[in-house]
Amino acid sequence: MREAVIVSTARTPIGKAYRGAFNATTAPALGAHAIKNAAERAKVDLEEIEDVVMGCALQQGTAFQNVARQSALRAGFPIGVSGMSLDRQCASGMMAIATAAKQVIVDNMTVAIGGGVESISTNQTNDMFVRPDPWLLANLPETYMQMIETAEIVGERYKVSRERQDEYALQSQQRTHAAQQAGKFDDEIVPLASVMKFVNKETGESSDVDVNLDKDEGNRPETTLEGLAGLKPVFKGGQKVKEGKYITAGNASQLSDGASAAVVMEAKEASKRGLSPLGVYRGIAVAGTHPDEMGIGPVYAVPRLLEKHGLKIDDIGLWEL
Repeated sequence: MREAVIVSTARTPIGKAYRGAFNATTAPALGAHAIKNAAERAKVDLEEIEDVVMGCALQQGTAFQNVARQSALRAGFPIGVSGMSLDRQCASGMMAIATAAKQVIVDNMTVAIGGGVESISTNQTNDMFVRPDPWLLANLPETYMQMIETAEIVGERYKVSRERQDEYALQSQQRTHAAQQAGKFDDEIVPLASVMKFVNKETGESSDVDVNLDKDEGNRPETTLEGLAGLKPVFKGGQKVKEGKYITAGNASQLSDGASAAVVMEAKEASKRGLSPLGVYRGIAVAGTHPDEMGIGPVYAVPRLLEKHGLKIDDIGLWEL
């Protein structure tokens, strides 16, 4: 049976949405940087790539009209290299890699690229156009519930206290800082020069600033538990949550701009080329939950995946959630 292996990865640094280095960088520009460098690291000729699959949530703004194909064109890939864009919200990039792997296994492709891109800065703007479905709005309005409200609901429903959330946020800040200091992310990041839109808070005037980002933005190593505890919840006036109790500017994840890509190759071909796989694709499982909660999908999807492969939780050496 054919196997699909990941032979290279590359990603942009993560920029802070709206105020970061990539706040004026388009989604195709971010995607192109990732897929081009991933291909170069795998030492594959661009003509060999049979498909570029990219995940992207809320595909509008600069991510409209098949951002995967646009990224491939911007990266200088031959016209004959196709592209497909997927949207499974937060799991979009992972789904794209799984799809690329299945194309290698089932459709006899030799080389494909899977990855993800998100440009919050150029997507979720004041010009963003949405029109809810009337039936869903009347019968299941939670379909359109804001993510921050779903987080409030999860905290309440699963009894994840504000204190535990603050502690977890602090640990995340500390781990990120330690990893950056130790250079843990350096091999996966390819620095990207861009033009940042800077707005003077006093005058309101905007200007362009040349920047070259080589590490993820947003980490605050000076964060303390006391500081987090002193922040007030920011959400109110939701469908179900009238006054938030949990989510603050300190324990919520930031909005970001960036892209990542992985070159997926048929295993025997990779061996023939002397490429050492970074990983082997074994499978994927998905599960739906009620629209009023987020982040709970893996609780149901993981057992499905393990069962399909005759595995138990203890059989897995490293989990990333």
